[in-house]
Amino acid sequence: MSSSSLFQKPTLLRPSRRNLLRAMAATSVATATTGCGALEGMSDAVSRSPSGPARSALLLPLSGSAADLGQLLKASATLGGGPGIGIDIYDSGSEPQSAAAAAQTALDAGAQVLVGPVFSAQAEAVAKVAPRSVPVVTLSNNVALAGSGVFVFGITAVHSARAVLSLAAQRGLRDLAIVVPPGDFGSQAIAATTGAAQALGIQVRTPLVRSSASGLVDALKSGGGLPDAVYLPAADGTLRPFVGALSGQGMQLLGSTQWSALDLDSDRAFRDAWFAAPDPLRFAPFKDAFAKEAGTQGGIITGLAYDGTELLRVLGQRGQQSRRGLLDKDGFNGVLGPYRFLDNGQCERGLAVLQVGAGDFSLIGSTSV
Repeated sequence: MSSSSLFQKPTLLRPSRRNLLRAMAATSVATATTGCGALEGMSDAVSRSPSGPARSALLLPLSGSAADLGQLLKASATLGGGPGIGIDIYDSGSEPQSAAAAAQTALDAGAQVLVGPVFSAQAEAVAKVAPRSVPVVTLSNNVALAGSGVFVFGITAVHSARAVLSLAAQRGLRDLAIVVPPGDFGSQAIAATTGAAQALGIQVRTPLVRSSASGLVDALKSGGGLPDAVYLPAADGTLRPFVGALSGQGMQLLGSTQWSALDLDSDRAFRDAWFAAPDPLRFAPFKDAFAKEAGTQGGIITGLAYDGTELLRVLGQRGQQSRRGLLDKDGFNGVLGPYRFLDNGQCERGLAVLQVGAGDFSLIGSTSV
């Protein structure tokens, strides 16, 4: 990120924030939902003349193996009444070929910006049919997709590492260990953490790649005594055993946005741990509104669909449905927080840092873009 700011004063956050729904329209989220009260109807793949008004499109997997996810994303995109004037929803299916076909239909109908698809292989297929003049804003978090007209909108390992390590550096935690399970995510997290730590003046020990918590404390001690902090970015089956082994050892435990999907405040082992997360003052009202309308809980991916829809709305209102409009140096605001696209296809994001309490969370830091 080009700049960051961390708020020192903790703010207590209760898991249920229904009273913040009014704030969603009145405060920070209002900047991301201009015209929210006048959302228009939705059209699933309605043909438009390329010579007509400027259009944009959402590519969502409404059929195929990922149809259940697609319906959740559609519910998010239509939250409040529809995606908006000039924004059409197309079924990208669950395969690369179906996504490419949906993108071509959208382009033929005059779409000048595409948000979606969700999956990496689909985004690669869409990039092959979309001209560079039509930005493709994929909901994937695979940074390898960035470039050649594709912009990565998902929350990446870099976003999480920068947020939580910025707070660690500010609090004087300079000796960091990272523990990850084997696999691609672990490799990406190590690379992201190493880069973020170097920029912040934090020393990262040799990463520990393991699938078992057995001997974990001894392995950390053998690296020169226990570190100031341990970063555990993965929220898979290894997380709770890792945290159980490290809890109470005097080290600050750190986590990524993956922790946001877990019930942490009821597990004493996580007490006082810090983790990166969407700004709860923006995200909690969205989650409550989504659950009320869709009848099920959403998450970061539904927040992405909502923010992607609002991005298209803002660009349409400005008459800037183009690569130039997408690269606005002032960036955008969303329910997941502030963000800004870069010319290389990457997306800078501001995230919050939360501390786990007893039945609640405290907002202890926040990065900007």
